[in-house]
Amino acid sequence: MENKTNFSKGLKNQEVILKELLAKSLVLFIGIGVIAGFSFGIYLIDVKGNSQLVFVEGSSISVVTEKSDFKKGEEINIKIVNSGTTSLTFSDTSYGLRITGLSGILMYAPFTAQVISNLEPGDEIEFSWDQTKNDGDTALEGLYKISAKGVDEQQNNVEKSTTVTIWK
Repeated sequence: MENKTNFSKGLKNQEVILKELLAKSLVLFIGIGVIAGFSFGIYLIDVKGNSQLVFVEGSSISVVTEKSDFKKGEEINIKIVNSGTTSLTFSDTSYGLRITGLSGILMYAPFTAQVISNLEPGDEIEFSWDQTKNDGDTALEGLYKISAKGVDEQQNNVEKSTTVTIWK
């Protein structure tokens, strides 16, 4: 009988130790999760908070939206700005504007005339996108890349892009 009692006491001690280890592990994992979440949040603020418009010496173009997160169906206003010190030339009146999925599949490009367009340093042109794709369907939730591409005075390609998120 005494062996049985010692055996059951041993099991109870193992259960207590197991519960204590589980509790300590749980606290440790929750703490690591909180720290990782906080660090990732700070990283996202730094990445999302950087300015889309930076003026530089030489050739540069900037694609600017008023924010990076949009509700489904909300109009997206896009500014294409010559943020350099040289004139930029574009092959049409869309100023090289293209909206693609992150995979690179074209979702939207404005229908424009094939007329050479120029954008002088500091000038900007504004477009708006109602989240309707070129095929007439409405864009789904997700990440989209908005880009503009032109040519500088030395015939070098100048391209810039930004990403926006469409939420439900």
